[in-house]
Amino acid sequence: MAVTVIVPTALRQYTGGQSRLTVEGATVGDALRQVVAQYPELGQQLFDGEGRLRSFVNLYRNDDDVRYLEGLETPVGERDELSIIPAIAGG
Repeated sequence: MAVTVIVPTALRQYTGGQSRLTVEGATVGDALRQVVAQYPELGQQLFDGEGRLRSFVNLYRNDDDVRYLEGLETPVGERDELSIIPAIAGG
């Protein structure tokens, strides 16, 4: 199924400036693997050396944080959007 991945401004340098990517996948993990296959440098920003989402990367399927669903195994549908939201520290 085609899924839209929304890339935040801070990570668009790794996607050639693209803010929205359309990829195929049945799960969040499938969709992200497709994105990383197209844009390998983005993968280093999203995943640690063991293939897990980095702790400072928040990922939403529509309005739901996938950490509270099934993580990377969360199913996605035709009209779903995945939003990558990097955590921002400040003071």
